[in-house]
Amino acid sequence: MFPIRDDNPHVRVPYATFVLIGLNVAVWVLLQGAGTEPQLSRSICQLALIPGELLGNIDAGVRIQLSAVTECVLGTTTAWHTVLSSMFMHGGWLHLIGNLWFLWIFGGNVEDAMGRGRFVLFYLLCGLAAAAAQIASGPESTIPMVGASGAIGGVMGAYIVLYPRVSVHMLIILGFFVTTVAVPAILMLAYWFVLQLISGLASLGQTGGGVAFWAHAGGFLAGTILVFVFRNMRYLREHPFYGWNASPNRSFRRIKR
Repeated sequence: MFPIRDDNPHVRVPYATFVLIGLNVAVWVLLQGAGTEPQLSRSICQLALIPGELLGNIDAGVRIQLSAVTECVLGTTTAWHTVLSSMFMHGGWLHLIGNLWFLWIFGGNVEDAMGRGRFVLFYLLCGLAAAAAQIASGPESTIPMVGASGAIGGVMGAYIVLYPRVSVHMLIILGFFVTTVAVPAILMLAYWFVLQLISGLASLGQTGGGVAFWAHAGGFLAGTILVFVFRNMRYLREHPFYGWNASPNRSFRRIKR
């Protein structure tokens, strides 16, 4: 199942969401060479979050092979900047497009609930929480972590609190059978979160690369908590679909600010 849209109108133009999407695309093109080698592997070596290197749990000089032509030497520089830089990097086109699609669907309405400045800070804090969760799951790991999905998980966590009854339209592909179905946001997002937990538990002890499931789950949980700090109740009173008692027939007015 894959979300294709929701039935939740934007009250304000989501400029901050546009900027975050633009920053991710700019990093992908300018710093990561749009996925071409050796620029992709070099950018991961320099800017990805590697838990063992960040915490100093590996010896300086440990080498990992990122591609046929790029080898990364770990533990030789301070790596704290990677906690932030890794949030704007990706491992491939599908990784980038999938993350930004989720941010586009859910980000604008969460921005509606907070305002632009609060939303950006909320997004970054969720990304930090996601990184912390992934590091905790493997503090000696030398596997590079990249992607906006942890921070976007936080956006999804906020969405489930703010707009639980809004319909999310899902694309379902079962072999040659393709259809769409609309489900309440709370069902779709809760299913996504449980899937991350199950996959995260299954990945414990694995030494190879893969999906950062614990980052997804950690970001999501952070979002469900931080939304109560960052939400702006004055903005939410203007939104027709906020909360459990929202009615899909309520009218709304779009505000340009």
